[in-house]
Parts: sequence; structure tokens; C-alpha cells
Amino acid sequence: MERKKILLRLDPVVHDALSRWASDELRSTNSQIEFLLRRALSEAGRLPDGVGRMRPRGRPKKTPDDDTDQEEELEEEERADGDASEAG
Repeated sequence: MERKKILLRLDPVVHDALSRWASDELRSTNSQIEFLLRRALSEAGRLPDGVGRMRPRGRPKKTPDDDTDQEEELEEEERADGDASEAG
């Protein structure tokens, strides 16, 4: 399902506080807003059944493909470093 896009107008001071809070929790400002809205809906008993879970906060976990690419990059850097040290 495609995520809905909305325009949200906020007081700049509220936005700054929200951004700092989001940063403290390792979330984007957008994710923090969604987190707070979901929590408010849940506490009010208005969160619909079947609502998908939010992505966990922080950086996404590496996939095996990411590890392979990173290993290849490290090997290339080591070869380059080795070549440079041999030349100097």
C-alpha cells in the first residue's frame, strides 16, 4: 500500500522541538510524527486493526548484499594502500 502524503503546517518552535526529540530517538521528524500519532490513536482506542508496524528506529540493518559490497570495497582499499606504501 502506498503511503499517504500530507502537508502539515507547524509553529516553527514546535517543529524545532519535534526535530530535536526525533534526533534523540534516532528517528526522522516524519517518523517521529507518525510514532506520536500512532501512540495517541492507540491510547484513545482508535488505532484500526491491521495497521502495519512502523520500521524500527535507527539505521536499517545491513543485508548480506551490503556486507559483500563493503568487503569488496575494503579489499580494493587495502590493495590501493599496499600499492601506495610499496611506491613510497
